[in-house]
Amino acid sequence: MIPEKVLEVLKREELKYHEFPEGSTPTSVAAAEVLDVEVGQIAKSILFVCKTAGAFLVVCPGDRKVSSSKLKKVTGEKPRLADSNQTETLTGFLPGGVCPFGIEGVRILVDKWLEEYRNVYPAAGTSGSAVETTFEDLVRITGAEVFDLTNPLDQS
Repeated sequence: MIPEKVLEVLKREELKYHEFPEGSTPTSVAAAEVLDVEVGQIAKSILFVCKTAGAFLVVCPGDRKVSSSKLKKVTGEKPRLADSNQTETLTGFLPGGVCPFGIEGVRILVDKWLEEYRNVYPAAGTSGSAVETTFEDLVRITGAEVFDLTNPLDQS
């Protein structure tokens, strides 16, 4: 079931969402198959933490990986992937279902490569959900900053 704080944003913004059996979309590839879209349209939300700079939620295409060096240029220090407890504490969501909507106290960074797609699909707060939105609306609704933060999966 989609969390109430996410539903409020979806209703306010009139966004279409999809629900599937919990855990049925554990990877970007699986989510893309269920939604019948390209893997790159799946907007992965990954939490990183820094010792002094705080927490950063990176939203990026499902067919790319976050570059530590590119993210370090933005954060000013070496980021570390948050564990599941930190992710749930800071976002209110478990890994695999992190929704970039309704999050407070975490700086949201959207990878510029998502702009390649007309529609993108972040999770809606569970590992069996997705929100259909545009790159522009994702950035606007989340108040995110846009950077080049990723590399292709086959590149370091």
